[in-house]
Amino acid sequence: MRNITPWKLAVPSLFFIAWGGNHFTPLLPLYDEVADLIPWQTNMLLGTYVFGLVPGLLVAAALSNVYGRKPLTLAGLISSALGNVIILLGSTSVTMLFTGRFFAGLAVGIGMSVGTSWIKELSSRQWDPLATTGAGARRPSLTMTLGFGVGAAATGTMAQWVPAPTVTPFIITLALLVLTIIPTAFAPETVGATAPQQRDSGSWMRQLHTPSAAHPDFLIKVATAAPWVFGAGGIAYGLLPQIMAHATGAYTTIYATTMAVLTLGIGAFIQPFAQRLDRHLDGRGLPIGLGTVVIGLVLASLASYQEGPIIGLMAAVVLGLGYGSVLVTGLTRVQQIAPAQDLAGLTGLFYALTYVGFLFPTVIAALLPVMPYNVTLLVFAGLALISMIIAFGRIRRVRGPWRQRD
Repeated sequence: MRNITPWKLAVPSLFFIAWGGNHFTPLLPLYDEVADLIPWQTNMLLGTYVFGLVPGLLVAAALSNVYGRKPLTLAGLISSALGNVIILLGSTSVTMLFTGRFFAGLAVGIGMSVGTSWIKELSSRQWDPLATTGAGARRPSLTMTLGFGVGAAATGTMAQWVPAPTVTPFIITLALLVLTIIPTAFAPETVGATAPQQRDSGSWMRQLHTPSAAHPDFLIKVATAAPWVFGAGGIAYGLLPQIMAHATGAYTTIYATTMAVLTLGIGAFIQPFAQRLDRHLDGRGLPIGLGTVVIGLVLASLASYQEGPIIGLMAAVVLGLGYGSVLVTGLTRVQQIAPAQDLAGLTGLFYALTYVGFLFPTVIAALLPVMPYNVTLLVFAGLALISMIIAFGRIRRVRGPWRQRD
């Protein structure tokens, strides 16, 4: 594998960790029946993912600064495999489903903080002389988005038409995760004694401190925008298929799959264009992405009101545009703000905040007894509009380590 560009060897790990984390999403309506779940429990299968993901994002980033990117990425692959095994063995058990989703989320957290930083570092001119401006943000975000989308497409299609829908997709996913260990093992380490970036000699717990998280542009603009990344995605391919279940009938699984693939595919497609637009507009791509989320949520409200699957598909397209735009422009902001020693930590914080959005469908479902879906979605559109207004303005670049002023 010596002739392969180094960053390409690190890509499969992030791709299949994303696959292993999100391929479950189109199966939410299926497990609603198999495990006899009520609406908030079904959506909580999406939300439980967050409780594993956040420690994976924050702790793994700190550990990787001390022990290196590769060992932590391999741990992410193992965690993803464990989560999928638990779901495979516990398809009718709510406890096992939640536990499996926890480990799948833990894996994605590791992949998104450590894997993203690893690919970003391998996309520098030192490792890849042909790397273009922005490759360090674009490559991992596209890899992750495609992993989410392709995994959902493969599993949803199998679940609709292949026998044993709660077994076959998980066996395929487990085989792919095991095979991914090979290119990951051959990828070069970027942190360590023989690597360009030295390991931190201090405790990994000290690494949890990320000074640049106190940067006002992160706290005010990036942090308020981040939850709408997976808030948009979770509503599009997690909540809307459940709302449309009565209208889609026997084709609910393939409809949910289509929604996931459409949202994530559009999200992947728009990212390079959103990044170029962001540069052309001097860093104002983030509020434009949030404005797109607002429009998508209004369409989702209309789809919910009319129980119209076609309008639901339109909402998924617009929410996918918003998802991809806010993700890549938000990650660009993080890379502008964070000095080298804070990159993994601040990336982890950013992704932790993006995944807060996966709790939005659970909140919306929990409010159903007092507020119909269409009204709650309009309320969320208003909240996204506030985030859009906050996000306007240039992000200040950090030339050296950020220190909070007294």
